[in-house]
Amino acid sequence: MRQRVRQEVADPVEAGTDGAGAPAAVPMLRLAGIRKAFAGVTVLDQVDFDVFPGEVHALCGENGAGKSTLMKIMSGIYQPDGGSLLCGGEERRFSSTQEAEAHGVVMIHQELNLIPHLTVAENIFLAREPRRGWFIDQRQLRADAQACLDRLGVAISPRSVVHGLSVAQQQMVEIAKALSMNASVLIMDEPTSSLTESETAQLFKVVRELKAAGVGVVYISHRLDEMAQIVDRVTVLRDGKRVGHSRFGETSVDEIVARMVGRPLEDKFPARRSVPTNDTLLAVRDLCRPGVFSPVSFELKRGEILGFAGLMGAGRTEVARALFGADPNCGGEVRLQGRTLRIRSPRDAIREGIAYVSEDRKATGLAVKMTVAENITMAHLGRVCRRFGFIRRGVERRTAQEFIERLGIRTAGPHQVARLLSGGNQQKVVIAKWLFRQPRVIIFDEPTRGIDVGAKYSIYELMDQLATEGIGVILISSELPEILGMTDRVAVFHEGHLVQTLPTRATDQEEIMHYASGRGPTSRPQDLPAGRAFLQALPS
Repeated sequence: MRQRVRQEVADPVEAGTDGAGAPAAVPMLRLAGIRKAFAGVTVLDQVDFDVFPGEVHALCGENGAGKSTLMKIMSGIYQPDGGSLLCGGEERRFSSTQEAEAHGVVMIHQELNLIPHLTVAENIFLAREPRRGWFIDQRQLRADAQACLDRLGVAISPRSVVHGLSVAQQQMVEIAKALSMNASVLIMDEPTSSLTESETAQLFKVVRELKAAGVGVVYISHRLDEMAQIVDRVTVLRDGKRVGHSRFGETSVDEIVARMVGRPLEDKFPARRSVPTNDTLLAVRDLCRPGVFSPVSFELKRGEILGFAGLMGAGRTEVARALFGADPNCGGEVRLQGRTLRIRSPRDAIREGIAYVSEDRKATGLAVKMTVAENITMAHLGRVCRRFGFIRRGVERRTAQEFIERLGIRTAGPHQVARLLSGGNQQKVVIAKWLFRQPRVIIFDEPTRGIDVGAKYSIYELMDQLATEGIGVILISSELPEILGMTDRVAVFHEGHLVQTLPTRATDQEEIMHYASGRGPTSRPQDLPAGRAFLQALPS
């Protein structure tokens, strides 16, 4: 078996390298001719993929291209309908994640797979806890967890309960959990989507150490520009087929994108058609939550896209959640079209025409076990119900189908369960839910996190269309190019304070970071080389 595989991989692009850069004969993991279909819809069609010791092999494609399905076949979540999987040169068929992990194949999921009420240490070594007789050795458990966290360079206590951590911190716990398994093949699905620049740099340092130790890494990310730092080879999927495969240094990001979407993508942002009016749609005065953010005041014009920018923990999401009634606020005034609102819960905000597309779509945006149709109509059931509360299923299906076609949601139909959709299509379902409600103000919190360039572009077009219709849009984003490409004004936050509001056309990344870093107006951005270096490292 080993000899046959050695003969099959004579192509130097296929052969990969070992940790020292020499050709490696046998792939640690190879998938050949993989086929998979769900409900009669072909998701993977004769796909080949492999990863060698000491290399990072990137898997790229739009949402719905088949990346997630291929990863789940690698890790034992799904079994293929056809094709073969070889691990260490021997054919395998993983029937579960436990079986895959026993053979050294470990996956870090994009959507966090942690148990909220357990501690960090308990999550990292779940079902693998060190024991002393019949009992868990808590001291050893915490020490082992601390060693994993120290390897990542993160300041998280092993004793912390997971539900009290930020999304970024939970992502690092998920990575630490995978590292604790001593994987020979590590599958990383959007590992940097919730990380800061410094956390991403630390993660890349760990990836390089893994490569040097001979670990093979399968890397999936929609931040294509950052791949140049660690990726050796890249495979591109489109509509379930492999459409590109090359060494990363022998191609360009533009070529990868063109293969992903099937056409050259000349602009990352659509030409803006919406023009803000002078009519104040939403006025917020001294909204506050002591200990979380100081009194915040801002206005949103009809047809405007207002950006919220700032470093992680600056208070952007906290202000949005308080405005939406998801978190309590302790004062201030919110006026919508001149009328003072009393928002004590999301129910009040929704009733008044305020919608919120949350950062964590699976936890707070979707009912993942319900169908696409049920998710789209759940925020406005009155429009699809008969008397006495019975849902008119035909109306529900027709409504969902209209939004599926309007937003280009890739799904088998309104009946498909939401958890089976790709991340980008799940995000579109969340947006469809709020559009069905016909809001006057819609808040997008990190709406393009973990989705591909094509899906991003369609969401940008939708934002602009909403603004054209006179809806007020608030865009919260950690990606400054996204803020600059899509907003009319940008409100910059620092440590719970709204420190400056800037006209987007008259500012740049450096000035925004100047305020987001807490520097006063007397300091000049050009005097801050560290800030400039940070900005140059941001993905475009």
